[in-house]
Amino acid sequence: MNAPADKDGKPALVVIGNGMAGMRTVEELLKLAPDLYDITVFGAEPHGNYNRIMLSPVLAGDKSIADIMLNTREWYAQNGITLHAGDPVEHIDRRRRVVRSRSGVEVQYDRLLLATGSTPFIIPVPGHELSGVIAFRDIQDVDAMLEAARTHRHAVVIGGGLLGLEAANGLMRQGMEVTVVHVTDTLMNQQLDKPAAELLKKALEAKGLRFLLNANTAEIVGPDRVTAVRFKDGSEIPADLVVMTAGVRPNIALAKAAGLHCERAIIVDDTLQTYDPRIYAVGECVQHRKATFGLVAPIWDQARVCGAHLAGAGHRRYVQQATATKLKVTGVDLYSAGDFIGAEDTEDLVLRDPRRGIYKRLVLRGSRLVGAVLYGDVKDGPWYFDLIQSGRDISAFRRELPFGQAMCQKAA
Repeated sequence: MNAPADKDGKPALVVIGNGMAGMRTVEELLKLAPDLYDITVFGAEPHGNYNRIMLSPVLAGDKSIADIMLNTREWYAQNGITLHAGDPVEHIDRRRRVVRSRSGVEVQYDRLLLATGSTPFIIPVPGHELSGVIAFRDIQDVDAMLEAARTHRHAVVIGGGLLGLEAANGLMRQGMEVTVVHVTDTLMNQQLDKPAAELLKKALEAKGLRFLLNANTAEIVGPDRVTAVRFKDGSEIPADLVVMTAGVRPNIALAKAAGLHCERAIIVDDTLQTYDPRIYAVGECVQHRKATFGLVAPIWDQARVCGAHLAGAGHRRYVQQATATKLKVTGVDLYSAGDFIGAEDTEDLVLRDPRRGIYKRLVLRGSRLVGAVLYGDVKDGPWYFDLIQSGRDISAFRRELPFGQAMCQKAA
């Protein structure tokens, strides 16, 4: 069936992707120009829009699915938005300006917004297609993990990054014995330096998690459901559930098939416009000045800029900022921001208090703070982050910097 673009004279905006990036952009647009477009949204999942970041607390049993819903079906109706949930777009015809969904729904567009997100990277080892091998990406994955926790005992999480540790913690809280397998010697190596990662590992081991570092998965073993994970050195550990959290890949298949310019992701300019001026893109599927994105803060910035341009109020430009990371594991306080690895032209201020389990590393370039890793005492994290983003001169309170905002204000 074919829906015309201008059933009431309004231009048509079609949004492909009903996740956080796409819907945040629509919210920003509605703030500025609530009646400008007829809006149609296509989503692969059969729900309204939910907070994907809060899937970890759902898995851990701290929240329910209802708690993490951002936009219910009523919200779409109230805002006059047509939602096709559970019916992903499979074809974009740029010449006719029409999208076609899996079920055959065709909708014309004047403006198209791509928010197709990313897909989990499943390590292509033998056995990766066995039953019991899943990713940690959506509500369906969480349901599968909760189901496995009810009937099975041994879980293996492949990938010791942010998402992997949150999945491992959730499964452990559901009563499973969990081993985290990580390919390097440092947990959360994208966000932490070695000393902080070591403190984190000790804290998580005390909670009951097990770790295999520098471990290369060679094979997932089992007749039909997974029974073990085997490593390159020949050793193996039992597993009834394997959760892959070894990274994501921007989901660009649809954009590529439509002939849009892509490298690792869909190339956008500072207004989030693709090489086709009628098509915008936001979120994990985009590449802006060589960078791709996985954290919420930059994606909210993109949504603000893109929403303004769709509203015709386009004076904003998207500028990449430093980002901050927190771990959602109860009882573990961890915060990192900016360039915490440092370089030849930087110096470190380090505070260690092993007895209280506190570690802070602040990276300075001249008289500016450029990065921070905090473990055990993170209350000053947002303040450090603000110093990193603003580039403020910290000379007046440089000595007091590791002791936090209160001490620095006294010194300054």
